[in-house]
Amino acid sequence: MPDAPVPDPHVTDKRIHYGATFAVLAMAALAFSLLQSLIIPAIPDLEHLLHTSATGATWLLTAYLLSTAIATPILGRIGDMVGKEKMLVVVLFSLALGTLLSALSTSLPMMLAGRAVQGMGGAVFPLAFGIIRDEFPKAKVSTGIGIMSAILGIGAGGGIILAGPIIEHLSYHWLFWIPLVMTLLATVAAFVFVPASPVRASGRINWLGAVLMSAWLVTGLVAVSEGPTWGWLNSTVLGLFGVTVVVIGLWVWAEVRSDSPVVDMKMMRIPAVWSTNLAALLFGFGMFAMFITVPQFVQTPVAQGYGFGASITRSGLFLLPFAVAMLLVAPLTGRIALAIGSKPILVAGSVFAASSYGLLVVAHSQPWNVYLASGLLGVGIALGFASMSNLIIEAVPPSQTGVATGMNTNIRNIGAALGAGIATSIIVSSLLKSGFPKEHGYTVSFAVSGASLVIAALAALKIPNRTHSPVVVSLSHPGLTAEAEVFVGATAYTSETNT
Repeated sequence: MPDAPVPDPHVTDKRIHYGATFAVLAMAALAFSLLQSLIIPAIPDLEHLLHTSATGATWLLTAYLLSTAIATPILGRIGDMVGKEKMLVVVLFSLALGTLLSALSTSLPMMLAGRAVQGMGGAVFPLAFGIIRDEFPKAKVSTGIGIMSAILGIGAGGGIILAGPIIEHLSYHWLFWIPLVMTLLATVAAFVFVPASPVRASGRINWLGAVLMSAWLVTGLVAVSEGPTWGWLNSTVLGLFGVTVVVIGLWVWAEVRSDSPVVDMKMMRIPAVWSTNLAALLFGFGMFAMFITVPQFVQTPVAQGYGFGASITRSGLFLLPFAVAMLLVAPLTGRIALAIGSKPILVAGSVFAASSYGLLVVAHSQPWNVYLASGLLGVGIALGFASMSNLIIEAVPPSQTGVATGMNTNIRNIGAALGAGIATSIIVSSLLKSGFPKEHGYTVSFAVSGASLVIAALAALKIPNRTHSPVVVSLSHPGLTAEAEVFVGATAYTSETNT
């Protein structure tokens, strides 16, 4: 049984309106998600501007994903223990510092350092989910989490759309200056307005587990990121995958033996948790595969026999339906979840997302084919991201909200790295004499991405059906003392995991 949540004696009953808290969290999440993708369309230009190779420029994305993967679950766990609002301020300050370094950079090493520090901002999402669970009225929790989850996709899609105009009319430095302003505002607002965490986890950090988890994330993501460049059968890549498997085994062993694990393996074995995490991996794969493939595909000159010869700016507009669909669908997921539950929403999201790639496999010769596919993926990702966060939060006690949602977010990032790496590897595996990829490579990539989302639907079907509505613990719950609410939360968790 995980550590029971304990009320913080320093927390007072005076709380600001949850809507104001959400506005701060949304600004912070949007800044982070923009930084995740703004860099992608700029990588070819940065290769020349920073006087580096294609591999070196690609590391600007890889370093960010690595840092995010390592920091997210660890900082989420620390936030559960010391206070989510305190850790949120620390994380946003780190995000601002890294963004400032990148904005000032004129060399690859300095920008890489900035991107690595920025990656700590990934913990914004698990911390935000925990704060929403603590502060929102019970009926508003699922809607708040749905919108917050969608911001990850909206910001990522919006980053690719905005990158072209920023690069063409300003400079690459503004890819960082604009999010920096948002991050600084969010940091100050979080310090002033976000209330102290009413519930905290007891225990300590298992630093051996944290180091081992960091090690296998580094070796695994480096192998995935460099696989397309070095070759998937390259001895170094195979060696990295082998080391990853061994270190994962050691990490699980260390976490099982620890009295205060970073990731509770009993929690990870809960059917709703492992099934949802598998779906998260595949959703991350599907989303980033489209971010990588669609801009390249539509930028290909028509003379190659496919593509539309789009500019960087116009290629980003092909993902506009994705961002719009995310924005429109996400607020609806909370109400739908209250009516039918989160599991059917995740299944439906998987089907919508898979259908987007199914369309691209059979039809991609007209711009409307790509626009429609982009919109379908946006609907699917909005439904999937919102429902996954709610399913995780429903399955774990309040004291583990940060680490559980942090791991789910982290697994999405791993899936994103896999999607980007595998899609790139498939596309560049066969080239025309002109140096452009063959159309067949894109078709195969679309098919593989679609298949991954079909598997996500099957994983979602494995999630146990809930027999009653989850109990969401909040110290603002009328009529209950802090001690009584802790008891209600722990009892609800026990009964749910045993059904």
